[in-house]
Amino acid sequence: MFIINKLGKATFPSPIKGSYFMSDKKRILFDNTIGDLKSLRTADDRPESIELAGPRKMIYFNPEETKAAIVTCGGLCPGINDVIRAIVMGLHYRYGVKDIVGIRYGFQGFIPEYGHENLVLYPEFVKDIHTLGGSILSSSRGHQDIGRIVDSLSEMKVDILFCIGGDGTMRATDLITGEINKRNLKIGVVGIPKTIDNDLNLIDKSFGFDTAISEVVKVIQCAHVESRGAPLGIGLVRIMGRESGHIAANATLAQNDVNLTLIPEVSFDLDGERGFLRTLERRLIERGHIVILVAEGAGQDLFMSDGVRKTDASGNIKLQDIGIHLKTNIEDYFKKRGTDISLKYIDPGYIIRSVPADAGDSLYCELLGQYAVHAGMAGKTGMVVGLFKNEYVHLPLKATSSRRKVDPKGNLWMRVLEATGQPPSMKK
Repeated sequence: MFIINKLGKATFPSPIKGSYFMSDKKRILFDNTIGDLKSLRTADDRPESIELAGPRKMIYFNPEETKAAIVTCGGLCPGINDVIRAIVMGLHYRYGVKDIVGIRYGFQGFIPEYGHENLVLYPEFVKDIHTLGGSILSSSRGHQDIGRIVDSLSEMKVDILFCIGGDGTMRATDLITGEINKRNLKIGVVGIPKTIDNDLNLIDKSFGFDTAISEVVKVIQCAHVESRGAPLGIGLVRIMGRESGHIAANATLAQNDVNLTLIPEVSFDLDGERGFLRTLERRLIERGHIVILVAEGAGQDLFMSDGVRKTDASGNIKLQDIGIHLKTNIEDYFKKRGTDISLKYIDPGYIIRSVPADAGDSLYCELLGQYAVHAGMAGKTGMVVGLFKNEYVHLPLKATSSRRKVDPKGNLWMRVLEATGQPPSMKK
């Protein structure tokens, strides 16, 4: 079962009035399809199920004596400030928690040598931050000493830590939880999963994803206009998607102007009769113009000459620039053929991830923040709050630490192939 740990028995009545309280016993089935029923049952013959999120009638922490901390880690993403705002507002107005601090520059903020001062967070300070992009707490990448992070939490007398970040942050958050448990400290740890790529395991949708799709669609429209504006025009757009192509696939379906979509999960060759360049040439001659959408992690095997991949401070593989690589090869290919093309290359990645959340994402972030507060005050720990099968649930940190990818044989990619008309394979 997906077991959520608790710091201890909840003995304080919730200060929330007139609310629908959720019981720990209320759970949803992990898999409600008819299949191998034996594999969907636990050792005690109960079906696999997941705990629903929501306010509890009894809470673990005394609000008047509770101190909470919020930290944001990893890359920027639309909606981070919305989550921060929701946590602060929920703690202050729904539970009466007044002592809330923001940790600056990610996990670096817990290490004194960096000299980052904490922010005092309160409603008046955060009331308008949802209109801003980025994170008011800023962020950082790279590993920090887990023991020293817990030392700081203990010295600051933090009762609940809210961590906003992606899969790497959730892995670090799990380690922090383990160190807290090892020391028998009563500090709750709640994660709010963040990745613009929408690739966290078991999470239906990560916040910022809808905003990213909306922004990418605008860029595709511009690339389409540019490609139509000249004979044999090519609009080449590189967008986010390190290891998964969810943004590229969904943006393609949302704006049917894309003719070729390239994602990390589907490899391709540049050369050969069935390769990318020859496929591009045929489509370009047929249509007179073309739009190509490529995720940043696509085609990385084209650079693997020595088999060695470098990593950044967070341990993420350093990607080669597939956009520039494609641009250079496309121009060289048609130049050798004596064909004049008009290629416009657009890379909007940092612009997209820095914009404020749209209305849909803002609402989603508000709910994630509220449910995270309910979980934290109830004494839940070592968990994340997320959307699973359209229900807000509690999941163990480890459950979301792996990446969810586009299935090359799945429904989403099949619909992309239908929308673009591109061949299922561009391997020579």
